[in-house]
Amino acid sequence: MRTKRLGKGGLEVSELGLGCMGMSEFYGPRDDEESVATIQMALDQGVTLLDTADMYGPFHNERLVGRAIQGRREQVVLATKFGNQRQEDGSFLGINGRPEYVRSACDASLERLGVDHIDLYYQHRVDPKVPIEETVGAMSQLVEAGKVLHLGLSEAAPATIRRAHAVHPIAALQTEYSLFSREPEAEILPTVRELGIGFVAYSPLGRGMLTGRYRDPGQLQPGDFRNTRYPRFSGANLEHNLKLVDRIEEIAREKGATPGQVAIAWVLHQGEDIVPIPGTKRRRYLEENLMAAELELDQKTLDLLSEVASPEVVRGDRYSDMSTVNR
Repeated sequence: MRTKRLGKGGLEVSELGLGCMGMSEFYGPRDDEESVATIQMALDQGVTLLDTADMYGPFHNERLVGRAIQGRREQVVLATKFGNQRQEDGSFLGINGRPEYVRSACDASLERLGVDHIDLYYQHRVDPKVPIEETVGAMSQLVEAGKVLHLGLSEAAPATIRRAHAVHPIAALQTEYSLFSREPEAEILPTVRELGIGFVAYSPLGRGMLTGRYRDPGQLQPGDFRNTRYPRFSGANLEHNLKLVDRIEEIAREKGATPGQVAIAWVLHQGEDIVPIPGTKRRRYLEENLMAAELELDQKTLDLLSEVASPEVVRGDRYSDMSTVNR
């Protein structure tokens, strides 16, 4: 597994990370034993970047990741997030960027993860009620205290990124980016590249649609949010988008690959500063995803994929409520 640098502060990570969210929530029932085995297999294969958040579960995912990395901490670049405040019963209290909450959330994450520092600490969503300077100022105090090594933002707008970076260097911005989610190309990617900030692409598989395995809402298990929270998975949007997946599958077949591998490889080919973090909770899918790092796509194929899934062609918003992203 090759490595890449995020930001200018020496944060080196594997070129593919592992998104752990689905191991705890949103994509159906969980299987902790298989999830732990998947994380450990990822580490065995050279993946270093593990991505979690306090809200996943809630809190279950950090505990799960902490369990999986026991005795292997030196192999891991551990990324977690705060800001989407939830209670143990799953209730959502809102987005919280207040300095006092930043400090308490970090301490709670450290305890759940069972570690003495977090390698990359993200603000999960920007709190419009709190100036970003105050939130990042509190995050920078965590760096000074040795509890956090590098800072990140998730789903922040270009102006917010600039203001945050002026307070303390931001190592990485995490935002959804895939063949089906191209919004960062207009302003966000140019901004982070100007500032020397790395880009972490979550959902590079379009929440599973780009794998070609998802064909009908009836496939989803209880507790899977895809046909209720994500408009691309419903009604006429789904029918239309699956036709695009069929075309991507044809291209993949010509390359001797799966559509999911082609989708991940396309993201990898968008720049040396981009690190995709495809999520899975099963070893068999992890193995398939990691093979994407070896898939070379020529410029003609890259251009064809970009055309097939151009922003004006894909139907449906990323979320049913887009008010909390890109702000």
